[in-house]
Amino acid sequence: MRVLLVGAGGVGTAITRIAARRSFFEAMVVADYDPARADAAVAALDDGRFGAERVDASDESAVAELLRRNNCDVLLNATDPRFVMPLFRAARAAGAGYLDMAMSLSHPHAERPYAQCGVKLGDDQFAQAEEWAKAGALALVGMGVEPGLSDVFARYAADELFDEIEEIGVRDGANLTVDGYDFAPSFSIWTTIEECLNPPVIYEAGRGWYTTEPFSEPEVFDFPEGIGPVECVNVEHEEVLLVPRWVDARRVTFKYGLGREFIETLKTLHLLGLDRTGPVTVPSAAGPVAVSPRDVVAACLPDPATLGERMHGKTCAGTWVRGVKDGAPREVYLYHVVDNQWSMAEYGSQAVVWQTAVNPVVALELLATGAWSGAGVLGPEAFPARPFLDLLTAYGSPWGMREQ
Repeated sequence: MRVLLVGAGGVGTAITRIAARRSFFEAMVVADYDPARADAAVAALDDGRFGAERVDASDESAVAELLRRNNCDVLLNATDPRFVMPLFRAARAAGAGYLDMAMSLSHPHAERPYAQCGVKLGDDQFAQAEEWAKAGALALVGMGVEPGLSDVFARYAADELFDEIEEIGVRDGANLTVDGYDFAPSFSIWTTIEECLNPPVIYEAGRGWYTTEPFSEPEVFDFPEGIGPVECVNVEHEEVLLVPRWVDARRVTFKYGLGREFIETLKTLHLLGLDRTGPVTVPSAAGPVAVSPRDVVAACLPDPATLGERMHGKTCAGTWVRGVKDGAPREVYLYHVVDNQWSMAEYGSQAVVWQTAVNPVVALELLATGAWSGAGVLGPEAFPARPFLDLLTAYGSPWGMREQ
């Protein structure tokens, strides 16, 4: 397998460090708009299978040419969701497979954003599913940790733990702290703003997908391995759009443990219009320039990839499932916890980016060995869960299950 990895930020760099320990691929080209980042990721490995290139992720023709020139079998997208569609189309144009960790962007309903869906996450990709299937090509979408591993957990629960599923609820929480910062998100603030301020989506059988207010339906969820109780709220996320396509459940939700201070900060950004992605004109020494307010916010905050040495605690991604097994009610929480101290010592990557990065590498290995195969635009739920969970454990990062 020959891989083009687009994006050499925190997650992309963690991907290279994880993949370097595995033998399933022949080559990995690491490409970024900033060639210094790609060069640094490759130089740190001392592994001849890796090479660095510069590419603009929004330039479809350049990405397709890079895929062809390096005879790449698959494009692994480690950029933010703005670049999903150009990279998705570039892979199809070059005849390569595709894998991402976040799906194409949503657009709220024009009149009723907090009641009806507009364009949903992933709709633009699923609109091209027939084209991919006819070509016998695979686009594996939403294959990070959330979405990704959380979806694998949903499939595992359906296949092995339940006869009927009432609700699947992804629940994400952490007790991470960062020394020296009052506000320092552990993941891309651009992506965090996108998913937290858009109308959350809920799925119910018989009703389908519908939206609600941001940060609605707060609940306190008790996370395992010492993290403890965290208040979680509804947030827009891909799992709610993916799980019902392959898993039979009466209700699907996603709730994120953000914390009151984080929620209030996001609300303030929205109130001031600083979450907007469209350009605004501001004065500068060189004259008026057009900038995106959200890009300015991101530039003012520390790069999450650089926070590992200052970070303490654990992060937990998991899937809570309620239903019936052998005629009796059952409720479980399937989860994956990463301790920042461990991920920094073992890989030099902070916990959140490492937890995101390990899952696409596991998926690539399953595709390379043939344990997973398929064609079209497919989510993680479309594949058997057990091979993935077994290989994740073999990577040295076991998962857990708690009966509720």
